Parts: sequence; C-alpha cells; structure tokens
Amino acid sequence: MFDKKIEKMIDRYKLHTVHDHENALKEIIQEIVLLGLWRSKFYEKAVFYGGSALRILHKLDRFSEDLDFSLIQPGTSLDIKKYLGAVKSELELWGFEVSIKKKDKKNKSAINSAFIKANTLIYLIKIDSSLKTRKNAMMKIKLEIDQEPAIGFTSDLKYHLHPIPFTIKTMTLPSLFAGKMHALLCRTIRTNIKGRDWYDLIWFVKNNIPCDLHYLKNKMVQTGHIDLSEVLTKEKLVKLISKKINKIDFSLAKSDVEPFLKTSGQKDELSLWSNAFFNDYLIQEIDILASH
Repeated sequence: MFDKKIEKMIDRYKLHTVHDHENALKEIIQEIVLLGLWRSKFYEKAVFYGGSALRILHKLDRFSEDLDFSLIQPGTSLDIKKYLGAVKSELELWGFEVSIKKKDKKNKSAINSAFIKANTLIYLIKIDSSLKTRKNAMMKIKLEIDQEPAIGFTSDLKYHLHPIPFTIKTMTLPSLFAGKMHALLCRTIRTNIKGRDWYDLIWFVKNNIPCDLHYLKNKMVQTGHIDLSEVLTKEKLVKLISKKINKIDFSLAKSDVEPFLKTSGQKDELSLWSNAFFNDYLIQEIDILASH
C-alpha cells in the first residue's frame, strides 16, 4: 500500500508530538508535488525558491508551509492546468485524496504586502489523508507562481531523492539570499512580522552565503523601493537592514517562527533574538558577505 511507503518516509523524522507528525507529513506531500511537477517538465519554465526550497534542497532546519515558484523568463506562456493535473495525479498515485482550486487574492491591486504581485497565480492544494494526524485533519499547501519576476537571478539544477530520485530547478543560494533580503526589507511590518524570514537570515549568515546585490536591486526597483539610477552597495544594504531591525518587535517574530522549529534547542536560540543581537552581530556578518 502507498500508505506504507509514506510511513517509511516519515521514519526519516524524529517525531514527538502530533504537530511534529503533521509537519513531517506536509513536507512529504510537498516533495510529491515537486515530483509531479518534474514529471510534467514544469522546471523547463519555472524555478523553485523561498523557504521551502531552502528546507527541502538545502536542509534549512525549520519546516516551511508554501511552495513558491518563479517563471524563468517573464511573460512566458504557462498553461498551469496541465501541471496541476500532473500534481493531482501524482498525489493520488501515492494514496492521497486531492482537490486543487485557484485562490483569488483579496487585494486586487498590483501591490500586495509591499510586493508587486500582478499576474501571480495562487493555488491551494487540499489533501485528505488517512494517516494519523489530528482527527479529520485536512492538509493545505499553497502553490504560488510569480509570472512577472524580476530579472537577474541565477539558477541551478539540484538532485532530490524523495520519494524517488528526480531533479528540481531552483535559484542559486546567493539569489535565494537576495530574495529573502527583499522580503526582510520590503515586507510591510504593521501586521505582517515574519519571524521565519529573520530565522532564515541567520541561516544564510551562518552558512557564509553571499547576497546577490544585482538581483536584490532588480527586485527592489520592481517593487518601487529603490530607483533604477541608485547603486545598491553593501554599505547601503547594511544601513537599510539596520533601519528595518530597529522597527521589528522580535517577541512577535519569535511567536511566528516557533511552530516551524523541531527541537527545544532551536527554540532556546530564540532567547537571543533582540534588536541588539541582529544589529551588533548579524549586521557585521552581512557587511562581509554582501557581494556584487
């Protein structure tokens, strides 16, 4: 039975609570979605990026919710229904009951949470599983495709072994860092503090990943946060991120990221989070890592 194969995949994880089990199951479902997209040749037109790309392809030590993709070439024709059909078939092959529907954005303007999201496709994948989670639990995974991406990112082909060996086209780590830095600098914070972004920032710094300033500038120009004529130097980047740090309520940031962490040790690390920690330590590291 396919359920037995899924259970075997779950054995990769150290699970203590129902919440741990659900996070692991959701990640396995994400991997099956990525496999279905590979079978349908989706990665010939789009790349995988965001927190889930860091988690699944680069062993980021936190769980992630959504699957984010960007077209390789802006304005490329993409018949999404073909790919979603392949995803549905793949999930059903592995024993899941699936429904996929387009999600309408509440805000119809071109700007959503300080990001230009015109012509972005958002789909919700709902999976009904007979595996043990909370009673009548329904898994939901958001799949988002940016059809008008900023230009300038670099991509790479990564091998992945689960549930079977296949390949995924993704942004390189410097481009992924630039995307994360854009989120940190440009996301509205009044009601939308993402502790996951700050956690990921620490991960990039810890792993000595340089930030692609060329791609970051293109993203900031696209969203109106910097003029095309401006030069984005590492000195300017440090000033911008320091200014943002001073506006963040890190108690709220901790609350956002904590459900996505696996161990008590990881959660203990959050006790260090403060404006002083990010300003005094991380800013120095970003200054070293930022590159053209």
